[in-house]
This record gives sequence, C-alpha cells and structure tokens, in this order.
Amino acid sequence: MRRCCPALGLSCLPKAGPMAAARPPPFLLVFDFDETIVAENSDESVARGRALPEALRQSPRGGSYNEHMRRVLAFLGEQGLRPAELRALYESIPLAPGVAELLQFLSKHRPRFELVLISDANTFGVEAKLRVAGAWSLFRKVFSNPAGFDSHGILTLGPYHSHRCPRCPPNMCKGKILGEYLAERAREGAEFRRVLYVGDGANDFCPAGTLRAADVAFPRKGFPMHRLIQESQEKQPGAFRAAVVPWESAVEVVRYLQELLRGEC
Repeated sequence: MRRCCPALGLSCLPKAGPMAAARPPPFLLVFDFDETIVAENSDESVARGRALPEALRQSPRGGSYNEHMRRVLAFLGEQGLRPAELRALYESIPLAPGVAELLQFLSKHRPRFELVLISDANTFGVEAKLRVAGAWSLFRKVFSNPAGFDSHGILTLGPYHSHRCPRCPPNMCKGKILGEYLAERAREGAEFRRVLYVGDGANDFCPAGTLRAADVAFPRKGFPMHRLIQESQEKQPGAFRAAVVPWESAVEVVRYLQELLRGEC
C-alpha cells in the first residue's frame, strides 16, 4: 500500500475531483511582505533616489505613515513617475535571503499549506512583486492597503480599515485581520492544526501575540518583531505562547517546515 507522506511527495489527498479542492490544508502560513518576503521596505525602495521636498523626506513621528505615503506617491506621480515605471520598481525589489527557496518549497507542497499575506504596503506593489516572482497564485488571500491609479496615472493609496488596537498604526491592525480571517475560515469548515507566522516588523508582534501554544512565530532575527518577542518573554515568561523560531535566511523556515511535514507522516 502506498504510504501517505507529503514530506516524501506522497499525497494524502485524492489526485482529482471536488474533494481534493474542498479539503482545507492543515497549516495556515501567514506572511508579512516588506523586509520579510522582499529584502527592503518597498515604500523606501520606490522613493529611493527621488528628489522629495523637505516635508516628504522623513517619515512622520506620531502621524499616519499611510497618509505620508499617499502624499509621497502623489508627488512622484505629479513629477512624471508613470504606472509602468512604478510597476518595474516594485518588481525589481530583491527577495529576502532564502525566500526563493521557501516559495519553491511551498509550491511543491501546496496541499499542506494555506498561504495568506498581511502587509502595510499596498495592493499594487505587493501583487506586482509576487507576480514577477511567480508566487501570486500561492496565496489564497492578500490583505494590504488598497491602491489604484487615478485618471492622471497617479497611484492613490488608502487605509485598509479602522480599528481600536492601541499597538497598531491607525490604518491597519494585523491582529484584527488575522483573527477575522481565522473566524471566517472556521465558519467555512477549515480548522488549522497550526498557524505559522513569518514577519519582521513591530506591527507583526500584534498578530503573533494572538498565536496559540501549538503555533509558531518566525521573526526575522534582530528585527523589531524579534526584539519585541524577546522583551515580552523576559518581562512576562509564558505570556507569548507560540513557539519562536528566529531566522536570518528563509531556508531556516524551510527546514522547520520539512520537519513539520515529516512529523505528519
């Protein structure tokens, strides 16, 4: 009898038919975008080398970064940055170390992982990069600030939503987004064995803090998410419930996922 072992390429799912599509994967893998999937902050990449006015050179302290980027993108558009050029800028942002290998691994094991992305960047830039990386189809859902071109070819940017979380920026609470997504998927019959969260920023600490003991947080080593988790563990041991697996290269995430699948065999 053929043994069921996805880690070895032997699928537990039927080869075809409606049941194969209907059965939800056992693991939910959540990604950040800036400095997680890509090596840089995409907002900074787009503005790099541009002669911005003094008011737009520095991110606002205590103000809305989303509103700041709306003004930056409007200024760049008014200065002649066209949609095709802007798309090329997003497409050229390098992937973070090991991410190409991680995406290849996930492509090979699609029945085992459901992928979503939660990013405080924008829908246009995220989609442009994921498509050129051949990874757009891997993601079931992408949550990011809405963006689209107006009649003058200027990329307009809006907030994702409003919320009451004191930790997160006013335009996006990733913890709220993740919680709502899990509730929606539960109503649809998806019960994930584990939630796996890969991120780097301070705004990734909020959703990571909602993870259960069975779940795993993958903070990029030395980045704000990692430091906040360490501070939380020192101040309140046990308050941060998820397992923590820091990474410098996403190949380390691949190795963990490989072991996870072997444990399922």
